[in-house]
Amino acid sequence: MIEVEVKAKIDSFEEIEERLAEIGAEKTKKEFQEDIYFNSPVVDFAQTDEALRIRTTKEDDKTNIFITYKGPKIDSKSKTRKEIEMGIEDAEKCADIFEEIGFKQVRAVRKNRQYYKYENFEISLDDIEGLDPYMEIEIALDDGADYSEAQDRIFALFEKLGITDGFERTSYLELLENLYK
Repeated sequence: MIEVEVKAKIDSFEEIEERLAEIGAEKTKKEFQEDIYFNSPVVDFAQTDEALRIRTTKEDDKTNIFITYKGPKIDSKSKTRKEIEMGIEDAEKCADIFEEIGFKQVRAVRKNRQYYKYENFEISLDDIEGLDPYMEIEIALDDGADYSEAQDRIFALFEKLGITDGFERTSYLELLENLYK
């Protein structure tokens, strides 16, 4: 799968929520996410622009856990990249396995995320511990699909919502790492 994703810093969740309601976006769910990122013993993911994480999501009394690998970004305008994800049963055991085979835990990223659906876009409003508010818009495409039209549509939706600057290609992990250097 190719994840075509663009994110932007926003001033206010309330303002964006009003604009999303005006265009008919549907609020779908709200969850807490904790992402534990790891670095490879073979290559430095910060240098290769890759990511490996264990994500635990909590929505009401439901918990889900996933391993996600994200490949390097494949363009200069967005965070478009290959993404591979699978569900697992136990985050701590998975972290132990990663560490036993040489992976190092880098940092945890914690956020409350509100999801919206609009046409075939997934929109999220992210309240990240330690960072300003952000909004992400993404579309998932099959491997090998042309992603340039999807990018253009995402930027057009941002513009429709009144957002024309503040775009950020850096991950939340990198933003937090840069704060604490």
